[in-house]
Amino acid sequence: FFFQAEDGIRDSSVTGVQTCALPISWLGSIGKLQNVCLVRADSPAKSIDDARKREITVAGAGATSNTVITPKIINALLGTKFKVIAGYEPGQGDTIALENGEVEGVCGLAWSTIKASRIQWITQKQVTVLVQMALEKLPDLPDVPVALDLVTDPTSKKVLELILARQEMGRPFAAPPGTPADRVALLRRAFEATMKDADFLAESARAQQEIEPLTGADIDKLLASAYSAPKDIVQRAAQLIEPGAQAR
Repeated sequence: FFFQAEDGIRDSSVTGVQTCALPISWLGSIGKLQNVCLVRADSPAKSIDDARKREITVAGAGATSNTVITPKIINALLGTKFKVIAGYEPGQGDTIALENGEVEGVCGLAWSTIKASRIQWITQKQVTVLVQMALEKLPDLPDVPVALDLVTDPTSKKVLELILARQEMGRPFAAPPGTPADRVALLRRAFEATMKDADFLAESARAQQEIEPLTGADIDKLLASAYSAPKDIVQRAAQLIEPGAQAR
């Protein structure tokens, strides 16, 4: 995620290593990682309004995982009452917990991951999606509200936009800083050609992997916008993701 540093915003990984993302030569991304909050179909909660009225237990992995951070962000900005039960094994621990009935839902799973690994949740209507955490509404979920549209305070909306910007990059590919411009251009063209390759698209479809590519230029624009965010916006976003954190 992006934090304010004395010489600009830096992105901080879960390991605490800080690097500036702008000098990296971004080639493109295969797709976005729009997260959703969902509950079991047998849950009394059928909408995000229901999550404001009653406590809903949701499974989470580690403290820095999306499944722990996302419900806390929504609680702070939308007034929901998600209760995170953290400590589940990263990967499938939280999804298994939902299937076993240990928790009522999961908040912070990527929709593309659900389609690839838990398609029966969708086809058999085993879950109810309460809200989308994305900059734009997913075509698959036209009737599910986007959290960004539910935030009425202008400053809070900017904070959430900054937080969600990281999802837009999805699964990016990059070359090291200092890669010659002509080589970056060649690699970008190769990446874009791959995203249109018939065999690649067919294999992705068989694996139920969504391809919604961003070009390297798209990522550059996204990062430039994020890195230009005012310090107070970055500070509040950092505190939502890591309570007590200081912009650094």
